[in-house]
Amino acid sequence: MNNFYYGEGTDNTGVSTKLLTINCTVKMSIQNPATFFGIHVSSTALNIFYSRILIGSGQFVDYYQPKKSQQNLSVNIEGRQVPLYGAGVGMVMENNDGSVPLKLEFEIHSQANLMGRLVQTKHRRRVFCIMKMDSQNNKAIDFKQDSCSYS
Repeated sequence: MNNFYYGEGTDNTGVSTKLLTINCTVKMSIQNPATFFGIHVSSTALNIFYSRILIGSGQFVDYYQPKKSQQNLSVNIEGRQVPLYGAGVGMVMENNDGSVPLKLEFEIHSQANLMGRLVQTKHRRRVFCIMKMDSQNNKAIDFKQDSCSYS
């Protein structure tokens, strides 16, 4: 997390509410173990949620990954003055340890063209990661094996 600001203000209609600004970078590694073909990789937006409210979003550029390779990606996720309305009260009262529970959610797509475009194989994988953002700790959040689920 580069920035995580929580405060009071008004939304674009003039309603007083709690506002949240977030700026973070998600780093991931994608492997293509195939020995005969490369893959085209794309994704939906990488979204960070607090409760059910979308507080930040980012997108990586689609790319081609050659056979037997690994690609490291960095995606900037940003949300500016996101109104929380009633959920903002729960952010303060929810945890005594100063941490805020957040959820990272996205879907990654890969497509391989075998023998030109005659044979195509497509895969998609949904990723859900639960994390706690601690206001006292500004170190990188490393996702543990059990903190993410894939479907």
